[in-house]
Amino acid sequence: MAKRDIKGVVDFGYLEDFAAGDAQVIDEVLALFREQAGIWSTMLDPANEGWRDAVHTIKGAARGVGAFALGEACAWAEAKGSVGLPKVRDALDEALADVAAYAHEQALKSLKTKR
Repeated sequence: MAKRDIKGVVDFGYLEDFAAGDAQVIDEVLALFREQAGIWSTMLDPANEGWRDAVHTIKGAARGVGAFALGEACAWAEAKGSVGLPKVRDALDEALADVAAYAHEQALKSLKTKR
């Protein structure tokens, strides 16, 4: 993954501004987002009684990192019901791919500055 793999579904400028450009804070926030996604994504099934809680939690985490399309997909699922879960899962996958590409790009930048 590289910068070219970032699709723009996460507004990293928003996150960077929010964290005042502190790379360590950004890394921690993205790590927490990935952790939350891993925990709650397993509940994105209409057969799971807790799917609404999962969607609500993912919505907050998404908005916190700048994954606004994911936040909107979650809000839509909260309003429309479990019919929105596939949209949430797809948006979550896209956001996680952007986060992975961003993290990879930051790691590459870090290696270049250490020379």
